Amino acid sequence: EVQKLNQQLEEKNGEIQQMINQPPYEKEREILRLQKTLAEKEKAQATSDVLCRSLTDETHQLQRKLASTAEMCQHLAKCLEEKQRKEKGNSDDQIPTERSNQLLDNETSLQALICNLQDENRMLKQKVAHV
Repeated sequence: EVQKLNQQLEEKNGEIQQMINQPPYEKEREILRLQKTLAEKEKAQATSDVLCRSLTDETHQLQRKLASTAEMCQHLAKCLEEKQRKEKGNSDDQIPTERSNQLLDNETSLQALICNLQDENRMLKQKVAHV
């Protein structure tokens, strides 16, 4: 590692000696080239900073959306549990057929909603992981 660094140092020293021995117009041309390279790198860095900020903002938005989706899923799961407990409590009583069908439809729609929210949750997690 030290030999490698010494070799690089010798190369840089050689470049410096070449520049010192160059005529003034060559030095100016090299200075202009270096300034142009520096400007390009600064522009690339600024673009990179903007993209990083944008990705950070998007990550925060996705995390908030994921948290709210998870909260909604938990709420729906609790509601479903309560309805199932009520149904079990009322199963001893004879529930009219129409009421029973309505409860089944509600449960099915809740389960479909939970599945949709779980899919959305999974997609948001993938997006967050990707970001």
